[in-house]
Amino acid sequence: MALNNDIDGDDEKPLDPVAERVRRKMVRLLAVSIGIMIVGVMAVLGVVVYKTLPGGLGSAEEASTVSLPAGEEVVDVSLDGDRALLRTTGERGVRLYLISLADGRILKRLDLAEAPSSE
Repeated sequence: MALNNDIDGDDEKPLDPVAERVRRKMVRLLAVSIGIMIVGVMAVLGVVVYKTLPGGLGSAEEASTVSLPAGEEVVDVSLDGDRALLRTTGERGVRLYLISLADGRILKRLDLAEAPSSE
């Protein structure tokens, strides 16, 4: 009995021209598909990195309401990270409010009074 060498693949015959064209089209389609997938993955990763950047670049803007007593007017605002310091004037004098920017809560209220003169 003779062994058949065709199973080993050593004696492969070249493809006919039509099959070769189809094979090249399939390789080109595969390369384009892989390129599109890589661009898509890079876009998704870019969005994820952008959303996780510090400083609120990627965070959604949410409105918070701060309730101040009637008659108080905001004179000055200073920002410090995720907090704000409001200086107000009103019937009761000058007040400072430390506000959380995340939820609008008043963290601290200070009433400023004039110091008595030492004379």
